[in-house]
Amino acid sequence: MSDDHSPGDRRQPYADRGGTQARHAETHDVRREDLTNPKGPAPVDESFAEQLAPDDSAGRPGGHADESVAAAADKTLRNRLPGLGAEELARLAVLEEGARLDQGGTYLDLNDPDRGPFKAIGGQEAGPGNRYVAKRDTDYELWNRLAGDREAAVERPPGDDE
Repeated sequence: MSDDHSPGDRRQPYADRGGTQARHAETHDVRREDLTNPKGPAPVDESFAEQLAPDDSAGRPGGHADESVAAAADKTLRNRLPGLGAEELARLAVLEEGARLDQGGTYLDLNDPDRGPFKAIGGQEAGPGNRYVAKRDTDYELWNRLAGDREAAVERPPGDDE
């Protein structure tokens, strides 16, 4: 504090009463202010989105890379798809038997390409008579050559005719 007690210095600084927060508390209802001031958006619950996201905990990219083989290794497919060269067949990943299809994912069965692309339902797997190719694992030029411009229909279990 200063020794000068002239009329201009008779004011007490805020520091004598606890600083600006204490002065604010003297003039406002701080508790009510805290309750009524907007806090911004509520935190987003990420647990639901995490449950829907594909499991990439092993560090591998999404898709069926670890449960598919190149079409070039299948002699039947080489004969069935004569319009595709060796390089294109090597890029074409065919799902192995027992591989689970992604729900809502688009697939094409190379054993029955006339049926066209379809969207898989939950719990569907590649069977022994299927040679499924996933759209997400196939480059768009090759997919368009195989499937054309046909829209994917939703796959229905056998015997579920409407």
